[in-house]
Amino acid sequence: MGGKREARLLGERSAIVTGAASGIGLASATALAGAGCRVTLADIVDTGAAAASLCRQGATAWAAHADVSRAPEVERLVEEAVGRAGGLDILVAAAGIGGGAAPTAEYSERDFLRVLEVNLCGVFHAMKYSIRAMLTGGRGGAIVNIASIMGVVGLAQTPAYSAAKGGVIQLTKVAALEYARHGIRVNCIAPGMIDTPMARQAPAEARRAFVTLQPLGRLGTAEEVADAVLYLAGDAASFTTGVVLPVDGGFLAQ
Repeated sequence: MGGKREARLLGERSAIVTGAASGIGLASATALAGAGCRVTLADIVDTGAAAASLCRQGATAWAAHADVSRAPEVERLVEEAVGRAGGLDILVAAAGIGGGAAPTAEYSERDFLRVLEVNLCGVFHAMKYSIRAMLTGGRGGAIVNIASIMGVVGLAQTPAYSAAKGGVIQLTKVAALEYARHGIRVNCIAPGMIDTPMARQAPAEARRAFVTLQPLGRLGTAEEVADAVLYLAGDAASFTTGVVLPVDGGFLAQ
């Protein structure tokens, strides 16, 4: 878990992380817990073992079930997290699915809508109810949404995923403008190809192609994205809102 510097910056704040069962979500929850946050790990699959592991390391963490595509479940998640922790200071919206690959004219409408329900509507739901809780708490807050470089530049055969992640970026900017005066900062991270369970579902040839396209010449790690989450969620980023922070090995600089 995180070191003394991060703990001093984040203190005893309360956080919700969606998509916390694995990958970037789990790494973010682990980093926040190590920084002293009371963390609710939410996912559609069980996060009990992850939460228990953090507690054994001295953190305060709870497991929660939530399908982010369903607004009532997210509303309940936020209510329960606020009740346990006494408020909400940080949201990391990391839940997402891949959606497969196909040209736009051949992409299944059902798959397209499902990807948007999880990757875009899920972020909207998490933001909506978390912002309400932060406004009620009256102490501001920080939201970090996980977008993607594919929300910034196009990638063939990813119509749903790219559209959803582009939408996440715009949701981030709109909410940042709306709630800045309330002390709520809203930012997002655009990871490149990160070595996560989702990325490992891609064909090996595709993963190798991404490596060759990244100036740093390797895949990123979930922990490297979590470091960026810690920055945006913490006081070091107190004058930062509405930004899209690439963590992509230099991909977007080309």
